[in-house]
Amino acid sequence: MNQVLTGEEGMKVFLDCEFTQLNRDTKLISLALVSEAGHEFYVELTDTYQVADCSDFVIQNVLPQLNLPEHGQPLVEAQTSLLAFLNNLEVPLEICSDAPDWDWDLFCQLAYVDNRWPANVANRVTNLILLFRHLEADDVGEVTLPELPHHALLDARLLADLYRRLTASLNRGTEHG
Repeated sequence: MNQVLTGEEGMKVFLDCEFTQLNRDTKLISLALVSEAGHEFYVELTDTYQVADCSDFVIQNVLPQLNLPEHGQPLVEAQTSLLAFLNNLEVPLEICSDAPDWDWDLFCQLAYVDNRWPANVANRVTNLILLFRHLEADDVGEVTLPELPHHALLDARLLADLYRRLTASLNRGTEHG
């Protein structure tokens, strides 16, 4: 099943990850999902990286925002929590990211457990940048793009909100045009 779902068939879930650095040996620090309906999943990993693995940017901008006592889980526990979250949504899910080249592989590390993929999750990511690449500035109206805070949950919430606003803006445009 190599398909992208539409809103009528399932639900979009917006993904964001924070990771140690921009290289092929990067390690997951935190992962968040926010669904179109407002369901949220957030986890900070406690056993996948060390501070020495992190770039200076990550040490200065990402690590200070973590709250490991509240959100921290070891990898195996995080995998179990993620699968429970995905299964509880009970509809086909389309994972969407603004940085799929990085976020998708990290998501797959948590979602693909015991050689099994979650049955209700499409097995490829939707690139939000490509989804809206045809838009012009006038198409989006008064949507202001905030700078991402480099916190997975806050960034995933921003992606979900931006998607809602862009979709609403496009729908208004087609109703009047």
